[in-house]
Amino acid sequence: MDTGTLRRKLGTAALLAFRGIPTPLKRHVVRLASPSYTAGAVCVLEHAGEILVLWQPHRAGWSLPGGFMGKGETPEDAVRREVAEEIGIEVDPGDVVAVQVDVERQGIDVIFRVPLEARPVLGLATEARKAMWVAPAELDEADRSTVGILAAIQAADQPRRPGRLLRDAGR
Repeated sequence: MDTGTLRRKLGTAALLAFRGIPTPLKRHVVRLASPSYTAGAVCVLEHAGEILVLWQPHRAGWSLPGGFMGKGETPEDAVRREVAEEIGIEVDPGDVVAVQVDVERQGIDVIFRVPLEARPVLGLATEARKAMWVAPAELDEADRSTVGILAAIQAADQPRRPGRLLRDAGR
């Protein structure tokens, strides 16, 4: 028996054995074998070519409004809640414009972009000490996460590169 056939037979046997495991135990096995990532939702508020950034003591630089998603919370609900908590305004986040996956910190950020016709009056909450409007290219001292999010937004603005077939099963 060749290696490919043996591998397929072992794979089939493992899947059949897994199917026989009670569901609660299956979930536990899958969780143990799967990577663990935190999920966040971030809002890029834009006005006249500038974005709103916040200075928060627990961050290592300027950051965007947003934060962790709660259990059972959608990204849209999380970003609405975080924006209201951090700067006291209500937004309709619209559609997701990008998703940033940071393998090193094991985090996934769902990114929303909200263009504004006028700068809103902000009510900084306890987390944010300062807010400023700045052109993204002029933002110094952004925290690592914000740098990645802004790069993801910039990439989302570029023309898409379609995928392609590299090899079929016939090789």
